[in-house]
Amino acid sequence: MSTHKHEYDETAVHVDTGPDTDIDDDVELDDDWESGYADDEPAARLDGDDPESDVQTDGDWDLEARYALKRVSGLRTELEDITEVEYRQLRLERVVLVAVWTEGTVVDAENSLTELAALAETAGSEVLEAIFQRRQKPDPATFIGRGKVDALREIVHHTGADTVICDGELAPGQLRNLEDRVGVKVVDRTALILDIFAQHAKSREGQAQVELAQLNYMKQRLRGWGGNLSRQAGGRVGSQGGGIGGRGPGETKIETDRRRINTKIAKLRNDLKHMRTTRETKRAERRRREIPAVAIAGYTNAGKSSLLNRLTDAGVLVENALFATLDPTTRRTTTADGRVYTLSDTVGFVRHLPHQLVEAFRSTLEEVSDADLIVHVVDGAHPDPQGQLAAVREVFAEIGAQNVPELVVINKADVADPLVLAQIRAAEPHSVVVSARTGEGVPDVLRALEADLPRPSVEFEALLPYERGDLLNRIHTSGEVEELEHTGEGTRVRGRANADLAGELGPYRP
Repeated sequence: MSTHKHEYDETAVHVDTGPDTDIDDDVELDDDWESGYADDEPAARLDGDDPESDVQTDGDWDLEARYALKRVSGLRTELEDITEVEYRQLRLERVVLVAVWTEGTVVDAENSLTELAALAETAGSEVLEAIFQRRQKPDPATFIGRGKVDALREIVHHTGADTVICDGELAPGQLRNLEDRVGVKVVDRTALILDIFAQHAKSREGQAQVELAQLNYMKQRLRGWGGNLSRQAGGRVGSQGGGIGGRGPGETKIETDRRRINTKIAKLRNDLKHMRTTRETKRAERRRREIPAVAIAGYTNAGKSSLLNRLTDAGVLVENALFATLDPTTRRTTTADGRVYTLSDTVGFVRHLPHQLVEAFRSTLEEVSDADLIVHVVDGAHPDPQGQLAAVREVFAEIGAQNVPELVVINKADVADPLVLAQIRAAEPHSVVVSARTGEGVPDVLRALEADLPRPSVEFEALLPYERGDLLNRIHTSGEVEELEHTGEGTRVRGRANADLAGELGPYRP
């Protein structure tokens, strides 16, 4: 067994790096231990290993590297530039982030925790510490190693944190065991994202979708303190409101709560079924008129709403926050040659998007799967843009949109590294670079978008009388005009149109 000692700000942290057992782990933290570490160590590790020595994930790992907790520095949030600082500090949760690193490099693990920190701050909390442990897989009982839970408990105690957020979806047993041993509230990544969605949902449909996802998540995680959820409603329960049919052994409190949740879920699903009728009616009308539909999709906070505003003057809320847009916005616009099409802003995606959200927002996400073209916006200034692209395409596959034509738009070119932009363009040949904030590259996006729009299928040539200006207008809005000439007999026009319009032009063919 080896014990490593580090000095950070004249304090000492002793962490045993032996196997994960309750009796072998020896954790001693001085009373004056603070959350800050030396600034000259960018990614301090509680086990003292060299960062480059444990980047491999295959083969036999050194036990010290395998079971050690590692700290990611620089993720403590400083919310000093907000209004009403004293009030905000009273209600902000103080959180510690915990992750299990199972694959990839150290940079991948730190990027994942950085994103979790941004999610936690968006939810209204202050990040005090961010640590991760390297393991082949999460512990089935406590997520991190059972011995390392003691180190986490000491960190929570000395930092004064009141919440632990785990970077993953915890099973009900893991959540309960970790909460019991650490002594503070424990939430996982799924619950965190659901909480952010609940804060940002504005429309009636969006609020119902979020509530449905939360209830599905909560149903499997009901628990009570001191066994109070196991009490049965028997005996003289009728005198307390049970009435006829409520006497006898009855059901336990947890069964009652689960039944009420199931009833609420059924009601929400029925309500959403009626709400989606309006959306489907509008979508069917666009299909009947054969108006091409373009969906703007991508990672959360990649700049989708900003791009929509640039392309259509939609006036959609733009905010530097994760999941600022939950309710889709559709705007009608025209190409340079007069063709009409629609642009829809959609909810942003994220790594490991909770399955409950995908199911609840399925009617909203159909804007993407039913589109004729997807404008996939990626943040060129993000530390891992390729990871963003992969994560979004995973969601595309889950909602059945993997075969929809895709145009990759690399946003935030004004602050991105030119070398990174060149690497993304090399990996994504069908892409354009843009800055939605400054307007740089917007004409390139429009040209590429219009070139990818589906073309009308029927070629035609017609001589329209001047009194049939309505047909000429429809050709301009829903077809393609390749040649147009005004003659003494009428307007001679040649181009492409959809089948319905081409049929109406039949009597006017020369």
